[in-house]
Amino acid sequence: MSMTKEEQQLRVDLAACYRLVDLYGMSDMLLNHISARVPGDEVHFLINPFGMMYDEVTASNLIKVALDGTVISNPNPQYTVNLPGYVIHSAIHGARHDVGCVLHTHTPAGMAVSALECGLLPLNQTAMRFAGSVAYHDFEGVAVDTGERQRLVEDLGNNDVMILRNHGLLAVGQTVAEAFVNIHRLERACLTQLLTLSSGAKIQMPIAEVVNKTFNQLRRAPSPDAAGRFPPHGEREWPALLRRLDKIDPSYRN
Repeated sequence: MSMTKEEQQLRVDLAACYRLVDLYGMSDMLLNHISARVPGDEVHFLINPFGMMYDEVTASNLIKVALDGTVISNPNPQYTVNLPGYVIHSAIHGARHDVGCVLHTHTPAGMAVSALECGLLPLNQTAMRFAGSVAYHDFEGVAVDTGERQRLVEDLGNNDVMILRNHGLLAVGQTVAEAFVNIHRLERACLTQLLTLSSGAKIQMPIAEVVNKTFNQLRRAPSPDAAGRFPPHGEREWPALLRRLDKIDPSYRN
């Protein structure tokens, strides 16, 4: 299959993201989905073959699909595109051209917080990364109705993360790396909130001024790199995450 070097690299990164989501305990058997927009292409994105476990996803078996649902390439025709995956991901890629990757999970912590009326609370530094910028989308049933796409996009707005009420979590990023780091931190914020609330002890809530200050500090990495830059989330973490994967099982690159 002919493709650009940029698409080849994106496929490696996206396959790595599936493996990392599984490695960090955020997969749900065959369910959920991660997609990435094909570089230089506004109408095509890559997504997993529905029927493969996350630890089976590789760079070469990802499916390329158009925003209108047309399958452009599928190396394993016995597998299809998950319909809720198409609905959710085509909606966001079609509306948010700044988004390169969309990631959706059904973790126990994420589903639990999605059912709390209070939503995500700024109980710690990790949660404050998203303070004031968490979107919420009310549950409408399994996302197989294309009519829901507009409401998903409207609720997400310009935010990086969204809690799907009574459902799970969603994160986006300009890169695969940024989307993964966003979902990982959102997941930890949800898990920590549940542990905090379950303790039964009196909660120490930070003042609004500090919450807002921390949120602004964490819009990008708070520590500069060797060149004095404050890199976007994921840029520093991604090479280290790939090194970890390569030590465990480099087959995602195939």
